Amino acid sequence: MSGLLIFFVIVGILIFFIVGMYNSLIRLKNQVKNAWSQIDVQLKRRHDLIPNLVETAKGYMKHERETFENITRARSHAMKAGNIGEKIKAEKALSGAMGMFNVVVENYPDLKANQNFLSLQEELTTTENKISFSRQGYNDQVLFFNNKIQMFPSNIIAGMFHFKEEEFFEIEDVNKKEVPKVKFS
Repeated sequence: MSGLLIFFVIVGILIFFIVGMYNSLIRLKNQVKNAWSQIDVQLKRRHDLIPNLVETAKGYMKHERETFENITRARSHAMKAGNIGEKIKAEKALSGAMGMFNVVVENYPDLKANQNFLSLQEELTTTENKISFSRQGYNDQVLFFNNKIQMFPSNIIAGMFHFKEEEFFEIEDVNKKEVPKVKFS
C-alpha cells in the first residue's frame, strides 16, 4: 500500500512539473506575440506615413521615379507580408528603400526646407525610434523563449508539444555612415 502511495506521489509531482513547464512555455510564447504586436502597431503607422512623405517629395524630385517606385513596391510587400519571417524580410527591404530615399533627399535643399516635409520626416523618425525600441523588446522576449525551448529540462516538454523557435527581428542599419577621420597635421 505504501509503495502505491509513493508511486502516486511521484506521478503527481511529475505531472505538476510538466504542467508548470508547459505553462511557462505558453506564457513566454504569448509574451513574444505581445511584443510583436507592439512592433506591428508601429509598422502600420510607418506604412501610413510613407505615402504622405513620398507625395510631398514628388513635387520637388521629378527625376527620381525609380526611388519612388522602389519605396512603393517595398511598402506594398511589407503590408502584404503574412507571417513574422516574411514581415521581417519585407521590412528590411522597406528600410533599405527609405534609406536610399533619404540619401536622394540630400540633393534637394528646397525639399529639406519644406515645413510639411520636415513635419512628416520628424513623425517618421519618431515612429522609426518606436519601432527600434519595440524591436528590442521583441528580441528580448524571443531570446527568453528560445532559451527556454533549448535548455534542459524544458526542451523535453517543448519537443513533446512541438514548440518552435521564434525568429529575431534584425535590420541592418542602411544609414550607417563612416566616422569622419580628423587629422591635425
